[in-house]
Amino acid sequence: SINNKLFRRLRRQHQRTRISSSTERNLAVALGELQRLAAQMGLPRDVREEAAYIYRKAVEKKLVRGRSIEGVVAASLYAACRMRKIPRTLDEVGEFSRTGRKEIGRTYRFLASELKINVPLADPESYIPRFCSMLGLNFDVQREALQIIQSIGDMAMVSRGPTGIAGAAIYLSAKRNSHERTQSDV
Repeated sequence: SINNKLFRRLRRQHQRTRISSSTERNLAVALGELQRLAAQMGLPRDVREEAAYIYRKAVEKKLVRGRSIEGVVAASLYAACRMRKIPRTLDEVGEFSRTGRKEIGRTYRFLASELKINVPLADPESYIPRFCSMLGLNFDVQREALQIIQSIGDMAMVSRGPTGIAGAAIYLSAKRNSHERTQSDV
């Protein structure tokens, strides 16, 4: 009958509206979390915008289902940092996020493969200034650590991650310059 058809059409429209508003609620919560996390990490606007774009793509492709909003936001931010060559470690993102390093890494790898995000390998040289600063090491140590990495070239990327290579170069450089730090400090 006419009433039944009308009723079904109204129900269908209501469903669409409800789904749309829940998606928008999800985005509102996620973008708020993204702003909080990026502000605490002191990240620039372009990284925030890139992360928001990645998150929106994940929502559009329904990749957020079954994952925490915080985890997907943190993974999006991590990916954006790498894409914009402002390297942050998973530990650093995890320190400010409400999720752990493991979940962020797992979610990042999932998003990268599903969204076909082409993230370049992080460059060990880009970590050195920040790590030296955190360790209170002077410019001579930093310069020599950069030289060490340049002398080994791409060969180093085969066996270790970029942060490990940066750490090893800083450790050697600090030792040579009589600014010894323990391996655990580095």
